[in-house]
Amino acid sequence: MTGQVAEYFRQGGIFMWPLLFFSVLAATVAIERFIVFAKAKINVNEFLTKIRKALLVNRNVKEAIKVCEQNKSPVASVMKAGLLRYGHSREDIEKTIENAALYELDRLEKRLGVLATTANVAPMLGFLGTVAGMIKSFATLAEQGLTNPAAVAVGISEALITTATGLIIAIPAQLVYNWYTTKITRFVRDIETASNMLVETFTEMDSQRYGQGGEGQAEKGVRRWHSSAVGTAKTQRQSSRPRWRTSCSCSSCSSCSRTRSKSTVREWICPTRGSGSRFPRKRR
Repeated sequence: MTGQVAEYFRQGGIFMWPLLFFSVLAATVAIERFIVFAKAKINVNEFLTKIRKALLVNRNVKEAIKVCEQNKSPVASVMKAGLLRYGHSREDIEKTIENAALYELDRLEKRLGVLATTANVAPMLGFLGTVAGMIKSFATLAEQGLTNPAAVAVGISEALITTATGLIIAIPAQLVYNWYTTKITRFVRDIETASNMLVETFTEMDSQRYGQGGEGQAEKGVRRWHSSAVGTAKTQRQSSRPRWRTSCSCSSCSSCSRTRSKSTVREWICPTRGSGSRFPRKRR
């Protein structure tokens, strides 16, 4: 069997070497990715049930983090990143989860490009080897004519070996690549489900802690800050309230122009004309 394979490889010519390289590379990546995806396997429903129990029943975030650390799945890693941001704003938690999900997806998709490249390049290398073999066969036919058709037929059959080899390598590589991309799509769906559940659980925890209004720590802090800012602005407006100006009706008197607060008397006696000159205040 080994001798037949070696003879088959020799007949294929020089283009069999790059095909051999791509086949070994694709097989190595396929095995390595299989190990990674096997470790990333997780029962999402059971995992999320444990997380919700730790958060809602036991009200212990550290316990939920320990549950995530016991699993090497990308879902657990994303959940851990979100749990570590508990107490921050919802936008901050969602941004952290998004970044963690992108990192985990990049890790899952690592080296899958090798499989896609092998599936695309291997058939083209096979066709190239076939074209080169056909050129050689037609050159032999031109030299010997039709006196030895067997030699031409052998050359054509040998030329087709590279095409067959390229297809043998490309088809499994494409199937494995599609299978891994399907699993990645499932992981994406599981991560989205877990992320939504985590955000909703945080909201429920805040609702239980702060009442039916459901104000979280960050939201309540913002409201407290807003109330303080409104009170400060109101105090500043009261302190800078327009004051009242009273003035004498005589045009020649300027010494009686004074500023009085709103709490003063309604009339002002002109110091120049005496007590007989009373007039109401006018608001500036």
